[in-house]
Amino acid sequence: MADKVNVLAICGSLRKASFNRMLMNASIGLAPEGMTITEAPPWASIPIYNTDDQTASGFPASVNAWADAIRAADGILIVSPEYNWSVPGGLKNAVDWISRLKEQPFKDKPVAVQTAAGGLLGGARAQLAWRQCLQGIDAVWFGRPEVIISFAAQKFDEQGKLKDQTASDMIKTQLATFEKFVRKISGK
Repeated sequence: MADKVNVLAICGSLRKASFNRMLMNASIGLAPEGMTITEAPPWASIPIYNTDDQTASGFPASVNAWADAIRAADGILIVSPEYNWSVPGGLKNAVDWISRLKEQPFKDKPVAVQTAAGGLLGGARAQLAWRQCLQGIDAVWFGRPEVIISFAAQKFDEQGKLKDQTASDMIKTQLATFEKFVRKISGK
């Protein structure tokens, strides 16, 4: 078998018990044999982007650590909540910092997105917003199959484990297809 595909998972929620953290953890456990998924370094300490700060002080160490992890990965999995019909501001801010680097870490990087939410749409609008944002920095968008977990409270147990077989199958299918996509894009 070829080398394993190294995927970096970025959780868009800071809450320890968020549905999206539960979804990310489930995805790590459901990765196909040819894929390893590891969690990205934390992004919460990245300051609000300000060009004046960048000019005066350069890039913060947290931005460089995050960028290095993205560059080292073969592909990226963003597991994101939907806030006010869009993406979480904190994670978007981290992406904005990264987008200013000369050697853009997301350029030509395959990216898949998963969302989970308590309502009917399961974060679908956040996926649309991420698509626009990521294509704007030359990431290679992985479109289908999608993982959109609606009514998330019913899909996870009290310990945060995924208990819904349909959702589990959807994740397995996405990750298996994403592995092939990453191999095609990266030549791995």
